[in-house]
Amino acid sequence: MKILITDKTENAVIQQLKDAGHEVVFSEMDPVTLLKEIPQYDGLMVRARTKATAEVINAGVKGKLKVIGRAGIGVDNIDLVAASNNKIKVVNAPTGTTESVAELAFGLMIAASRSIPQADHSMKQGLWEKKAFKGVELSGKTLGIIGIGRIGTELGKRALAFNMKVLAYDKYITKSPAAKMTIVPLDQLLKESDYISLHIPFVKTEGATITEADFEKMKNGVILINCARGGTVDEQALLKHLNAGKVLAAGLDVYAAEPPTFKELVNHPKVVCTPHIGASTKEGQLRAGKICAEQMMIVLSGKTPEFWVNKKMMEGK
Repeated sequence: MKILITDKTENAVIQQLKDAGHEVVFSEMDPVTLLKEIPQYDGLMVRARTKATAEVINAGVKGKLKVIGRAGIGVDNIDLVAASNNKIKVVNAPTGTTESVAELAFGLMIAASRSIPQADHSMKQGLWEKKAFKGVELSGKTLGIIGIGRIGTELGKRALAFNMKVLAYDKYITKSPAAKMTIVPLDQLLKESDYISLHIPFVKTEGATITEADFEKMKNGVILINCARGGTVDEQALLKHLNAGKVLAAGLDVYAAEPPTFKELVNHPKVVCTPHIGASTKEGQLRAGKICAEQMMIVLSGKTPEFWVNKKMMEGK
């Protein structure tokens, strides 16, 4: 079958599909070209750049499109309603970048605790501001993880290795996925945690998970980490509490608008920022691509994939 890959991917992933007997075309098409070319293909693989809009999906259905694969976790760039209405399976690779995101979250915890980027910048300015960068230790502190799925669990394991206590809250998980991680109500997590890290999706209709009222419940000197999705934290409220000193520091990889437009938050001296690079490791990207390719091939062979994103939406259609 014929598969189109429109976002940069590893040669090993392309070869994986070819070795299975599929014809593979890699082309970073613009939206107009994609709309024109998509009817020729049985499968479409994307990452974050390509937008699989309803228009693209409807054009694909007029041809032979059967599956859309996202070589990563988030499927915000794929119109799931249009895909489901047209009986096109959407698959992803939720396990591919788990370690990558967990490691970045932990790295931001350390960087925010010790002001590593700020100290580095100071040194590069020719300064020796040793007394300006007194940090805090992770050891002996409590980490609160909001969303204890794969990434949250991996972050928790790393925290335990640093002699931290780990609390977790999840809407859907009531049993701890690992020893020494305790599931607690959200209010308890907010009140008892020295560090809070988010690992949840953003649901537009629900708005921010961490609101002004939630910040009021937190400890003084809390450090907030967000490598999940922009919008899950009320950014105005975060800025307010950074300025007030309630939040000691923050490590952010995601933003309500990307690239971020809220420059006052990004430029804040107590904020460590990265440009949504949680999944951006060589190992993570390769794993994600291979898993996505495998899932797409399962669909094209007429079988049921493990990581079928829109399964519930397609039931009964």
